Parts: sequence; C-alpha cells; structure tokens
Amino acid sequence: MENSTVSDDSTATESVKLTFTGDVTRSLLIVDDDAPFRIRLARAMEKRGFNVVAVESVQLGIEVAQESAPAFAVVDLRLADGSGLDVVKALRDARPDARIVMLTGYGNIATAVAAVKAGAVDYLPKPADADAVESALLADGRPLPAPPENPMSADRVRWEHIQRVFEQCDRNVSETARRLKMHRRTLQRILNKHAPRG
Repeated sequence: MENSTVSDDSTATESVKLTFTGDVTRSLLIVDDDAPFRIRLARAMEKRGFNVVAVESVQLGIEVAQESAPAFAVVDLRLADGSGLDVVKALRDARPDARIVMLTGYGNIATAVAAVKAGAVDYLPKPADADAVESALLADGRPLPAPPENPMSADRVRWEHIQRVFEQCDRNVSETARRLKMHRRTLQRILNKHAPRG
C-alpha cells in the first residue's frame, strides 16, 4: 500500500460521500474509524479500479449498505460506535452476494468465526495492505488459498484457542478457567501476556 501523508485535519482531505458514482459492479464500502488508515486504503483501492465510499462508523456503514447495497465491503470489527458485525449483517440483508472482508486489530480466532458466521467471506488482521484486501475481495471461486509462508506456531494456536474460549465466556476469567480445566491464576497470567510471535 502506498504511503500517503494525512494532515491533522484528515476529515478536510477526505471526501465524505455516501453514495456510489460510476461503476457500481466495483462498488466498495470501507468502514473504519482510523482516519489515516481509511483514507490510505480508500485511495489505494480506487487506484485498483474500485468505486469507493469510505465512512467511519457503524451508523454510516449501515446507512450506505441499506441505500446503495455495494458489491464489496471492508469492515473493521471494532468501531467507536459499536461492532462492525452489525454492518456485515446490514450488507448481507441488502445484498446477499456482497463480498465482505472483516478487518480486526485483535486477530483472534473467535472474531474470525463471528465474522464468517455473520457473512464475511474472509478476515484480515490490521494493518492490512491493499494487495491483501484486493486478493481477499476477489478470491471468489478458489477452493482454498495457498498455504501461508509463516503459519501460526503451536504456542500461538494455543493462545488463540484460549482467547476464543475467553470471548465465548463473555470475558469471565473464572468461567473460562473452568471450561479449559486450568487454574485461574495460570489463565490470568496467559491473558495478561501479549500473543506469542508467529
């Protein structure tokens, strides 16, 4: 993704349009509350031939979904005003064949499962570059993507599994420890550490 400098008044440099103009077969909705990232991704995707509307909130994402039913969408999972899963649901209701990619800065399996169940076709950890986003959006019809160059380590898979169960238990440490048959203090130590590399 190309570098672009964004001034402090990033909203001034960003056109806030809520409807698509031009080729609607390449209509792409981007929903992300990180303004510099959103602007850079929007510009990069426009250069790749997409007709982009980029907004910062669940509310605006749902509004665009309902009014314009875009063919493609890139939605951040956690937004300042709520969950990107609500935008995914609105997109699915408006256009069942929309290709939706979920972005997550948290990168755990639980969020990926939730995103796919809600109707996303793929999920990418942030910060995702435009090439990865484009590949995920246009991957239709491929049986499986190529294996990753650097798959997750066993430690990382374990950590991801613990995070998933923790999310499913509504972030209740005691209940998570009980279900994982693990001592509560051991679980707390794991949860307080950063994810293992790889």
